[in-house]
Amino acid sequence: MPEQTVLVLDFGSQYTQLIARRVRENRVYSVVHPFNFPVEKIRELAPRAIILSGGPESVYSEVAPYCSREIFDLGIPILAICYGMQLTAFFLDGKVEAATEREYGRAEIDVTAESLLFAGTPPHQHVWASHGDRIVSAPPGFRVTASSPNAPVAAFEDSERRCYGILFHPEVTHSEAGSRIIRNFLFDIAGCEATWDLGDYRRRKVEEIQQQVGDRRVIAAVSGGVDSTVAALLVAEAIGDQLTAIFVDNGVLRKNEAIQVGSRLSDRLGLHFVQVDARQRFYQKLAAVEDPEVKRKRIGNEFIAVFEEEANRIPNVDFLVQGTLYPDVIESVSIKGPSAVIKTHHNVGGLPEKMGLKLIEPVRELFKDEVRLLGIELGLEEEFVWRHPFPGPGLAVRILGEVNAERVEVLQNADEIVIEEIRNAGLYREIAQAFAVLLPVRSVGVMGDERTYENVCAIRAVATTDFMTADWYRMPHDVLDRMARRIVNEVRGINRVVYDVSSKPPSTIEWE
Repeated sequence: MPEQTVLVLDFGSQYTQLIARRVRENRVYSVVHPFNFPVEKIRELAPRAIILSGGPESVYSEVAPYCSREIFDLGIPILAICYGMQLTAFFLDGKVEAATEREYGRAEIDVTAESLLFAGTPPHQHVWASHGDRIVSAPPGFRVTASSPNAPVAAFEDSERRCYGILFHPEVTHSEAGSRIIRNFLFDIAGCEATWDLGDYRRRKVEEIQQQVGDRRVIAAVSGGVDSTVAALLVAEAIGDQLTAIFVDNGVLRKNEAIQVGSRLSDRLGLHFVQVDARQRFYQKLAAVEDPEVKRKRIGNEFIAVFEEEANRIPNVDFLVQGTLYPDVIESVSIKGPSAVIKTHHNVGGLPEKMGLKLIEPVRELFKDEVRLLGIELGLEEEFVWRHPFPGPGLAVRILGEVNAERVEVLQNADEIVIEEIRNAGLYREIAQAFAVLLPVRSVGVMGDERTYENVCAIRAVATTDFMTADWYRMPHDVLDRMARRIVNEVRGINRVVYDVSSKPPSTIEWE
C-alpha cells in the first residue's frame, strides 16, 4: 500500500468508481470501501483524506446508509459530495429537508464566498446535480460558499476542521470546474502529494510475486485482451519461465485474433505460451442456442473444461494468474454488494477453487487506464493497449440468435471493416467502443440484376468516459457511407446496414 491514501466511502452512487479514478489521475492513491467501513479500520488505514460519495437515498429513508458519526472527529480532511453532504449536515445539526422537486442533470451554481475549494474556478459555473433532498441551513460552524436556484446551500465548509461539502458531482465531466475542485481539495486542503507512480507499483508487485511464488509453477489464462495480457507479463517479469500462459481459441474472437495473440505474446514478448484450438468444441456447445445468458454460461463452462485439460498437462502448478481490475473489487464490496447476475463473462470464474490453485491478481489495485499505461511500460504496442473493450463471450453476444462458424465469419469480416474505417478516419481513440452486430433479420435487396434475401448488420459506436453511461457516437456521414458500402460489397451474406442511435441507459452498450 502506498504511503498516502485517499479513502472514498461508497453510499451507492453510480459515480463512486469515477471519484477514485479522478483522485488517481492526480497521482494520489485512492481506495473505495463501503459506507459502513469501521472507524477502527479507518484509523489503521490512516488516510490523508476522506471523500463521501453521493447516493440515491434520502437521509430520512429507513434504508439510508449511515457511516459512523466518529469520522468527523478524526481530524482527517473530508470532502462530502451530494448525499455525503446531506449526511454531513444531518449528523452535524444542519437542516435537511425533502425538496419540492428533484434537481437532476445540468445545473448552475454561484460561488458566494472565497474558498480554498473553489480557488481558480469561475464565480458562476455549470455542474452536474443529482439529489432529492436539499440543505436549508448549514451546520453550526459552517459557512455557505455556493448556491443554486434550487439549492440555497449548494456548498458549505468548516475550514478549521477541514470539512467541505458540495451538492453536485465534481467527478463527472459535465461539472466544468470539477477537476480543479478535486485538485484543490487534494493538494491545497488535504496536503496530498503527487507520488502515486506505476513504476513503483510495478517494482513492488514484482517483488511480491517473487516472494509469493518462490520456485513453484504458475499458469495464466490469457484472452488476448489488455487485462489478462498485462497481468501475465507482470508475473513473467517476476518469475520468467515458471509461468505458462494458456490461450484458448473459442471460435468467437475477432478476425485473425488467434494469430495476432500468438505472435504478440510468444514471438515478440517471449512468454512461455500454449495455444489451444477449441473452435469446434465451442460451436458444438452453442448449436441451436439463442438465449444470450445460456450462450455466456456455455462459453464460460467450456472454457473452464478446456483450460483445465491443458493445465493438467503442466506438472506441479500451484498458482493461477487472473486479470482482476480494481472496479471488479469495488463492485464486490460496495454498498450494493455482489450483483445477482450482471453478465456471466469472467471465463476463469470458479477455476481456482475447482483446481485447488492459489490466485495471483497482479493488477487488482488498478483501473483500466492504469493497466493500459502499465502495459506500455511492459512493452505492449499502443495500438493494442488502447484497443476497444471486447466482451468475454466474444462475438457470440454480437451475433443475435444461433452462433455457428458461418455466421461468425460473416460478422468478423463486417467488424473488421468497421474498425478499419474508424482508424482510417482518425476516430478510433475518440470513440470509446465500436463494433458490428449480426441481426437475426433478413431483408430484401438487389445486387446486380438479382434479388437478394440476406442478413442485416448493425453498427454500434459509443462515446463514454466510464462505461456506466454512454451516448451514441455522432459518426460522420461519409465514414458511415464507406462502412456500409464496403460491408454490403465485400461481405457475402449482408445486404443492409443500420446504425444504432441508442444511449445507455436505457439501452446497454452490447446488444446481448
